[in-house]
Amino acid sequence: MIIAPSLLAANYGRFADEVRRVDRSGADWLHVDVMDGNFVPNISFGPGLVKTLRPLTRLPFDVHLMCARPEILLEPFAQSGADWITVHIELGDQVTPLLWKIRSLGKKVGLAINPPTPATAVEPLLKHIDLLLVMTVNPGFGGQPFIEEVIPKIQQVDAWRRQKKLKFHLEVDGGINLAKAAECARAGADAFVSGTSLFGQHNLRAAVKKMRAVAIAAHRHPGALP
Repeated sequence: MIIAPSLLAANYGRFADEVRRVDRSGADWLHVDVMDGNFVPNISFGPGLVKTLRPLTRLPFDVHLMCARPEILLEPFAQSGADWITVHIELGDQVTPLLWKIRSLGKKVGLAINPPTPATAVEPLLKHIDLLLVMTVNPGFGGQPFIEEVIPKIQQVDAWRRQKKLKFHLEVDGGINLAKAAECARAGADAFVSGTSLFGQHNLRAAVKKMRAVAIAAHRHPGALP
């Protein structure tokens, strides 16, 4: 089970310290939300920040591009130190060339899907990706409540993954606290992006350990209560 604290919830005045804190926490990835003020109404981080933070940790940078024109950002983020790069299925005909471009840059290929978009939109591309990110909130801002209606989507994607014998990670992002991590793990998720619920804890290492333990237990015993 992969735990990926989201930089969006970090203390912006102490980015370097926050990254070192994540590095010491036992987390698996550092999730970086990139918003362009166009695809989503907010603006967040650019490749320059990733380049600055890259020397501070060996953790993989999981870069999620919520952007209308990700094609202009793929190379800058790859060169800055991104390890995983995720683009959105909602970009339509642009998606397949974007996935191939990410692969050509030597990076892990991610595809994201928003809550209103049906799971069938991503099915044809599952064999070409390393990660499917199911958004459990509408993207654009941190701290939103989890959308329960996405659970069947996670279950459907997990079923396809098993039927097709594919190896991609099934990641969830948005409102992920301990209870929701357990719920998503029972549905088939194996990677958990969490911002406020992790960065908001005084002891980040203990919070990461607890979330991983809860997810593992729920995945092993899917019929159990949270």
